[in-house]
Amino acid sequence: MSSTTTSPPPPPPSAGDHPRVLLRGFLSRETCKELEFVHRSSGAAGYRPSVVSTSLPHLATTGCGHLLLPFVPVRERLRDAVESFFDCHFDLFIEFTGIISWCKGASIGWHSDDNKPYLRQRAFTAVCYLNNHGEDYKGGILQFQDGDPSSIVPVAGDVVIYTADNRNVHCVNEVTEGERLTLTLWFTRDRAYDEDPKLLNFLSQTSERTEKNSYIPVPASDNMYWFSYDQSGFDIRCARVHVRGFSFHSSSGEYNISVLPAEDDPIELLGKELWLGRGDYVFEKIFSNSLHALQVVQFYYWKKHELATRREQSAVGSGTVCFPIIHHSKGTELPLPCNHSLAQTIFGSYNTEEIFQWNDFALAVAMWEKYSEELKKQLLTFLPYWLSNETIYVVDTSAPDNFNWYDQKSFTAPSVSKSDRRHVGGWALPRD
Repeated sequence: MSSTTTSPPPPPPSAGDHPRVLLRGFLSRETCKELEFVHRSSGAAGYRPSVVSTSLPHLATTGCGHLLLPFVPVRERLRDAVESFFDCHFDLFIEFTGIISWCKGASIGWHSDDNKPYLRQRAFTAVCYLNNHGEDYKGGILQFQDGDPSSIVPVAGDVVIYTADNRNVHCVNEVTEGERLTLTLWFTRDRAYDEDPKLLNFLSQTSERTEKNSYIPVPASDNMYWFSYDQSGFDIRCARVHVRGFSFHSSSGEYNISVLPAEDDPIELLGKELWLGRGDYVFEKIFSNSLHALQVVQFYYWKKHELATRREQSAVGSGTVCFPIIHHSKGTELPLPCNHSLAQTIFGSYNTEEIFQWNDFALAVAMWEKYSEELKKQLLTFLPYWLSNETIYVVDTSAPDNFNWYDQKSFTAPSVSKSDRRHVGGWALPRD
């Protein structure tokens, strides 16, 4: 991840102002793309209409705890930015971390972020933009009722931070096209609302998966992936795959809807082994479930240019490119209920003229497995430090060497305070 520096923020505002600041280029483009990959491959139906969300507890409970790791250095930097700008001489805890898609039709009226009794603990907000207004979507402008800046036109990598109280009443106007992606964090002074202990509880439970390929995701209940819109809807997993030009197929090589028991819901097939198809062909690799397949599809699009470069280098070096085994897809597509037209309206549709290479996709499978396996190993290394300190932070992996969670469950890590949180780190995943 490349580093982008920003100018020092202005002095802390007075209580009578509308304290907020826009930090340009806070996140690198690659960090935005990695977080976008996580969201598009893992997100579920959101908390309000026309919204898709990926919270950290959702990742932890669906076998994707390792995908929390790209968030960790970002959370640390954001907390530092908030503490610096608001001159915090007190402990600050992260109440919520999540990526939110605002899709066509999504909007929210004037409000403050602590405007409900159950939200009074919120002190500060940080909103990080992961894609670009005008290029990736239309609408979705953040507007403040008073003070400056009065409106924010989202640019990927920019961050706006502000107080969560009525000094920063704001709204987001309707998204009319595309998908607006933001990483949102809420901060609190109340330790009781710290999200880390809950996350660590989930992670400690799921980290005990010891089977091979334990990084393969485990879908949540099917209803969590149902996106409702204007008395219709679709399964988010199906839609994400479809708008990229893929489809789900029976891994047995044939499918007949008449053999499906009458009491079974076809959507349940998404939790079982399947193949991926594109056009007239099927890729002959068995994926454990639809979420597994979706992660590989999204990884392919995240790394598409790198994959093409590797193919070209391989072709020059060896004179040949390994091509995966594929076969005709007739009669194998799963009979899943999905309003594909609506899915394209909400998430967009792929370019039918784009160049797609099956051998690039085969390489993406291998790269995704390596990426996931490495993150999983890092998670198992960091987890005992986090559990010992009851907080998630950037860990220096240089000591002790070759630490293994399974062999060292009695390990006690050095305590970490607010003042030295930064000095523990240097972690294998580079910071922005």
